[in-house]
Amino acid sequence: MSQIKKGNIERLGYDFIPSAFIPVDKNENHIRFEQNPRSDYRNLTAEEIAILVKNGNHADDWNQILVTPSFLPNQIKQNNFFGLVRIGNMDSIYLEYRNLKLESGIYNSTIVSCDLGDHVAIHHVKYMSHFIIGHDVILSNISEMETSSTAKFGNGILREGESEDLRIALELCNENGVRSILPFDGMQAADAYLWTRNRQDKVLQNRFQELTDKRFNKSRGTYSVIGDRCIIKNSQIIKNVKIGSDAYIKGINKLKNLTINSSPEAFTQIGEGCELVNGIVGYGCRIFYGVKAVRFILSSFSQLKYGARLINSFLGDNSTISCCEVLNSLIFPAHEQHHNNSFLCAAMVMGQSNMAAGATVGSNHNSRAADGELIAGRGFWPGLCVSLKHNSRFASYTLLVKGDFPYELDIKIPFSLINNDIKNDKLTIIPGYWFMYNMYALVRNSNKYEARDKRLLRNQYLEYNMLAPDTVNELFDSLHIIEKAVGQGNNFVQELSTEEAVNRGKLILADTVDLSQSSVIVKGFENSKRVVELVKVGEAYDLFKKFIKYYGTIHVIDFLQNHTFENLKNRLKACTRLEWENIGGQLIEKDAIEDLLNAIKTAKIDDWDDIHSHYHLLSKSYPEAKMSHAFASLLEITGEKIESLTLEKIINWLEDAIEHRTWMVNEIYKSRAKDYENPFRNMVYNSAEERDVVVGKLEENSFILQQNQELKDFENKVQNLISRLNN
Repeated sequence: MSQIKKGNIERLGYDFIPSAFIPVDKNENHIRFEQNPRSDYRNLTAEEIAILVKNGNHADDWNQILVTPSFLPNQIKQNNFFGLVRIGNMDSIYLEYRNLKLESGIYNSTIVSCDLGDHVAIHHVKYMSHFIIGHDVILSNISEMETSSTAKFGNGILREGESEDLRIALELCNENGVRSILPFDGMQAADAYLWTRNRQDKVLQNRFQELTDKRFNKSRGTYSVIGDRCIIKNSQIIKNVKIGSDAYIKGINKLKNLTINSSPEAFTQIGEGCELVNGIVGYGCRIFYGVKAVRFILSSFSQLKYGARLINSFLGDNSTISCCEVLNSLIFPAHEQHHNNSFLCAAMVMGQSNMAAGATVGSNHNSRAADGELIAGRGFWPGLCVSLKHNSRFASYTLLVKGDFPYELDIKIPFSLINNDIKNDKLTIIPGYWFMYNMYALVRNSNKYEARDKRLLRNQYLEYNMLAPDTVNELFDSLHIIEKAVGQGNNFVQELSTEEAVNRGKLILADTVDLSQSSVIVKGFENSKRVVELVKVGEAYDLFKKFIKYYGTIHVIDFLQNHTFENLKNRLKACTRLEWENIGGQLIEKDAIEDLLNAIKTAKIDDWDDIHSHYHLLSKSYPEAKMSHAFASLLEITGEKIESLTLEKIINWLEDAIEHRTWMVNEIYKSRAKDYENPFRNMVYNSAEERDVVVGKLEENSFILQQNQELKDFENKVQNLISRLNN
């Protein structure tokens, strides 16, 4: 049953904060006056009041209507005012935005205890209470704008006197809520990642909540804010919101309990039919056409479009979700999910990912409770109509072929293609598939994500390169897996020890026998009794070693631009290949993460801003740390010892790098050329000329031309370096 309260009409516009929560020697406006400390207000004159009354305005107390010296009563018509209303400067002007021209002033509206900035145009706002409106704002045709004294603006905090069950939390990564975090304005993907992990560490978990609570004032009475130059029109319900400057909002159904960040350089737009509740919206976001988002964080320069549903989820920077449903997920930056019938649930996806149409990523139906999880490394790409089960885990750059995967998966090898072979009832894995068959897309995606990174302040280093400490470590692990599988062979009657199998595998893989087309059986990749087969292991093994060597050598090239060979040998002595972790798109050594968490637990770091500053410090040192990792990887993959390293060996590595880069560019061309040679692609065009008009000429492909130029520059750079070293 609805409970409708009744009160004295003379109190309409007052008693915003219950008296029990107003500090001694303060009144209900004390926080409002802190939010808007402007002091040039004055009372109305008798003449001004007479004009206002003549223009159809009503106030419960004209003494509570304060104005500035630049006041034009004839631009205020047919309004009702209640409580303390303060009006900024006025002028005989109109405001225009995208062909909407409205005269400045206040018309046909009900205003309750609000502060209105300079030169606003407020038309047909049926009810607005406890808002602070900035300068040059357009508000037109809005049903409700209201604020409660306990407004939290999407942050997971409590106001004075509120019980714990009123706290808003994001139930990330798992539907049962055990990985819940408390959202706050300014939260980064790395924050969410660290908070959702280590749930057994109660001290750490409590510290994260303490840091969030201390970030905000618990006092009641904060007003909603509409920033300067905002435009809001043709909208329904707006409640408990903090909106930055220059936002454009039109045709929304509901905005409730939100912080919407916006600025002149990164303005946010929200369009028709959207309903956003209990969330944080980052700078420069676009939200359009029937989006529904509840309990969410949308990071900067991301987009929700065309009926997308984002619920209990965190979406990282520079991401796009359209026409689909995402539940209980933590998604790192640069995620793409565009299609109407894809579904992502209870997952942690580590960015630079793409969800195809019909993909159903995460199903709890194989569990007795809704408690499954899925973890996917960066570059995750489930193909058309892929269906996956919890719990599953995927290495970086995993590509899944169209199909239903009936069992839980643990794919440990990166850059792989995964196929559910129904006919032969087995799981087939092609390690290094991206290297073998689609170098064009692999390299182009790295460049694409870098180009799409629109963050204005790039003080957190987001790694987009396919070769980085995380993926190279996975390549090393994969070499070990392949060696063990080849050494064991496909006869498991007499299973060898790990050491025996690896040693035997190394000998076989080093033999001159062609293993490029060979396949081996592996265990631990699928929760089933059927065969799991690695194919083309010889080719993958060789490619993995070449890419690791190339990764190390390109860092040697960079180092030697400003250092000598002796400097390099000294630098190599201090290098160790450590474990790394992807925290929200930023790669950090695991030891450094442990140091950070310990500093948080012991209160050496005692503020979220300090944590963010720590990320930034680690970002500054990342290039050096990555170089150390690359050097250590190079020594490990080549088996070279520093004391026996010669200049001749270094030059050989540099020449090999040119050869490998040339191979990569050739593979980029070949993988794209297949599209021009395929008769089934060409059959829809009446001629090669028409095809070239529609898709562009292969020889004019801008990405291929760019790669060819970069290859020439790389070759010149390395040849010049070799010449200098020889002299």
